[in-house]
Amino acid sequence: MVYYLIICRSLTYAQRTAQALERAGITAHILRSPKSISGEGCSHSVKVSERNLPDALVVLNRVGLTPKRVFIMSSDGSYKEVRLL
Repeated sequence: MVYYLIICRSLTYAQRTAQALERAGITAHILRSPKSISGEGCSHSVKVSERNLPDALVVLNRVGLTPKRVFIMSSDGSYKEVRLL
């Protein structure tokens, strides 16, 4: 299954992001960002399924929680950054 990781600048920001998504009916899980994509050390991510990403981005934009970066997590475990417009 393919998932997206929404990179957040802190645990608190990840918690707020996940709460906003859950309130909108989108399943979201908080996890530590993999070292290969975190860049500046400790960061946290919110994982959402592929089918929920467009709705998740709309919800986050509406509540003012702009994602720092977004990565696609393929079924083989690799990551690729997704450019948001």
